[in-house]
Amino acid sequence: MCSRMRELALRHPRYGYRRITVLLRAAGWPVNRKRVRRLWRSEGLKVQKKQVKRKRLTDGSSDNACHRRRAERMNHVWSLDFCFDRTADGRALKIFSVIDEYTRRCLAIEVQRRITGADVVRILDALMALYGVPAHLRCDNGPEYVCAAVRAWLSRAKVSALYIAPGSPWENAYAESYHARLRDELLDREEFGSLLEARVLLEDWRAQYNQARPHSALGYKTPEAFAAACAASRRAEPCSAALRRAQHDDEDEEKPMESVAQ
Repeated sequence: MCSRMRELALRHPRYGYRRITVLLRAAGWPVNRKRVRRLWRSEGLKVQKKQVKRKRLTDGSSDNACHRRRAERMNHVWSLDFCFDRTADGRALKIFSVIDEYTRRCLAIEVQRRITGADVVRILDALMALYGVPAHLRCDNGPEYVCAAVRAWLSRAKVSALYIAPGSPWENAYAESYHARLRDELLDREEFGSLLEARVLLEDWRAQYNQARPHSALGYKTPEAFAAACAASRRAEPCSAALRRAQHDDEDEEKPMESVAQ
């Protein structure tokens, strides 16, 4: 519960422990205000009395937003994010996903009762052994990403962290979009009887998402097919916007031919 409370405090920096208590209860945590207050103090959380005004760019996004620092090739930028669910007995599930932004492929989906910065390092180490080392990791400022273990590992691995602005989940749009699909197509439809059942069903859904689900931004290729094409060509494929333009150009070219035939 402490990690969820810290996440809510980061997302809503002007909320005190009373409002955080309401949000925790809405998420299914059976807690009272006194307990949250005690944990709030033990974690050193507080609402700062003096605020520093944050200067936004023209569109209200920081330099690390996904539309400002775009992935240019496969394995260039991975995005990381958490979402939450529960098993039938009411116990929390924490779901961690890693997305390759260029191919939209989900490289890993891990579910546990609790995931720490050390777990994040372990998962990323295993992924880099399979896929290579990315240039950047895009994530929020959650405690699992800013802890000393992760920062030390980033330095050793020579990977740059693109931390999005606090309270700006739209800057990590690829991961947010992926988790929206996950919630709509699986989490809101299935009740997990156990942690093991959640792991099996989530991994099955990841395989289906990568291998069978056409992605509109990839010209309706699946993420696996698009990644395979990138690997085979040994060069960066056109970005998804270019793919859509090429598709429309093909349709425009076919129309005059049809009118001539008539």
